[in-house]
Amino acid sequence: MLRETWLIFQRDMRLSLRNPAWIMIGIMQPVLYLVLFGPLMEKVVNSTPGFPPGSSWTILTPALIIQLALFSSSFAGFSILMEYRSGVLERLRVTPASRIALLMGKVLNNAIQAVVQALLIIVLAYLVFGLDAPVGGILLSLVIVALTAITLASASYAVALLIKSEQAFPALLNAVLMPVLLLSGILLPITSILAPNWLYTISRINPFTHVVNAERATFRGDFTFGGLYVGGIVLLVMAVLAVWWGARTFQRENA
Repeated sequence: MLRETWLIFQRDMRLSLRNPAWIMIGIMQPVLYLVLFGPLMEKVVNSTPGFPPGSSWTILTPALIIQLALFSSSFAGFSILMEYRSGVLERLRVTPASRIALLMGKVLNNAIQAVVQALLIIVLAYLVFGLDAPVGGILLSLVIVALTAITLASASYAVALLIKSEQAFPALLNAVLMPVLLLSGILLPITSILAPNWLYTISRINPFTHVVNAERATFRGDFTFGGLYVGGIVLLVMAVLAVWWGARTFQRENA
């Protein structure tokens, strides 16, 4: 299975490297937030109580790379729809390759792309805005980004194979991603001081709130249970469930 996963990963990575511009296009929105929203955030953080510990850049930068993984990986299902329409998926079905290998090869490609894009955002924040974060925390944050990408890409492939509609797929994604984005505290942290009680309670139900909090904790070097491990456990559970769902959908569609 490992060999088959590697072969699928190589194939998808070669296709991605033929269009490297998409990597830069994918990070344009986070870069704009960093450049145009970051300076405003800096003044707000310094003058408003209730924000998480750390500077504005250790609050905003990790949230933006989670946003990057959230959107880029969620739309990964478009590629499987293209392969489904063009007959590529049908050709893969007749091979003896493991169905979970077909999935994992693709999601690993999505994870590598998310990590590369996250690194570009982090380097920009370091060089231009003076981001100060521990190296160990940065490395751990990239692991969180990779797991987030694996989770969302697996779910995206499963949804795409179930819907099989290029028109319905983006509409469904936008309907789901917008509340997830707003309730996860990516742009503005949702804390008990800043948010009304009902909004704070709803945000706790959103699992990506805990993932964003864990990512912010790595940037400030907070490796406590409340800071890092709650979000890490939530993300690990989501990753396992998403990969299981994606693999089961691949097996069912290829039966």
